[in-house]
Amino acid sequence: MIVGFIGSASAAVFYGVFDILSARGAFFTADVLGKSVFRGLRDPAVLQLPMQLDWAAIAWYSGLHLIITLIIGLIVVGLVVHSERRPSHARMVFGTIVAGFVVTIVAVGLLTSPMRTLLPWWSVVVANAFAVLAAGTYLLRKHPDAWNRLSPFGG
Repeated sequence: MIVGFIGSASAAVFYGVFDILSARGAFFTADVLGKSVFRGLRDPAVLQLPMQLDWAAIAWYSGLHLIITLIIGLIVVGLVVHSERRPSHARMVFGTIVAGFVVTIVAVGLLTSPMRTLLPWWSVVVANAFAVLAAGTYLLRKHPDAWNRLSPFGG
């Protein structure tokens, strides 16, 4: 659960900083995504206008994001543990984790395509990479041999 929580928090921090640097306020992305998912906001032109923050939509979206990242975290931890029990599956586990990262980026990118001007592809990639780096660092501290076992670049 901790791995998923770290991933969720990392993406939230990234977009908070991204939004502040874009002079939109720290909760802009979560607000827009929450309004999109839970309020039916679809018109990209509306997204260019100043909008009142919808704290309920932000909370609902944050909760949905947390649930999804907790599930992803549980799957990744399960795969790492599986690779410890069955070292012969380690390369397949690594490939599965990398494929999951790519599928996540593509899925999020496609689902957010109407908002591309406000949520560029590079931000989707960087937010997910930041989440993987933070959660992966924690996971590697808990499973110190995982990098050597899983990665083609490990020992």
